[in-house]
Amino acid sequence: MFKKIKEVKDIPIIFLTANDLEVSIVRGLDMGAEDYITKPFRARELLSRVNSVLRRTNQKNNNNIIKMENIIIDLEQAKVLKNGKDVMLTALEYKILITLALNPNVVFTREKILANIWDVDEEFVNDNTLTVYIKRIREKIEDDINNPKIIKTIRGMGYKVEI
Repeated sequence: MFKKIKEVKDIPIIFLTANDLEVSIVRGLDMGAEDYITKPFRARELLSRVNSVLRRTNQKNNNNIIKMENIIIDLEQAKVLKNGKDVMLTALEYKILITLALNPNVVFTREKILANIWDVDEEFVNDNTLTVYIKRIREKIEDDINNPKIIKTIRGMGYKVEI
């Protein structure tokens, strides 16, 4: 679970556990945890360690980055990169991708996606148009459009970004 979280979003993680074996501590830190605290602990020490991790992670401020396979989405700059190169998405394609990417492993019905991408002119994108947009997004971000690894179709339900 820890690895899956870190693959999608680089957020600070502190292990708080009763397991004080050196091998477990080293493994947790090597996996990418910012800190590893064993029980029993003192409340002020825990608070100090949390604040220390927050100071360090706020300096690199990667909270606005989503990683999926070879795709990086920079929410702050509204940029999508595939293998380090810009992917040119229309505003609507970007909205659809963000709707799915911000909710990994959540199945979105077609209706829910359509509700999330309501046009500023209050015009809905119709169901057939959504299919075309999903196809266009896949053409731009997937390595193999016939075997998508990022945007999955859930038959009879909708779509999801799978981690």
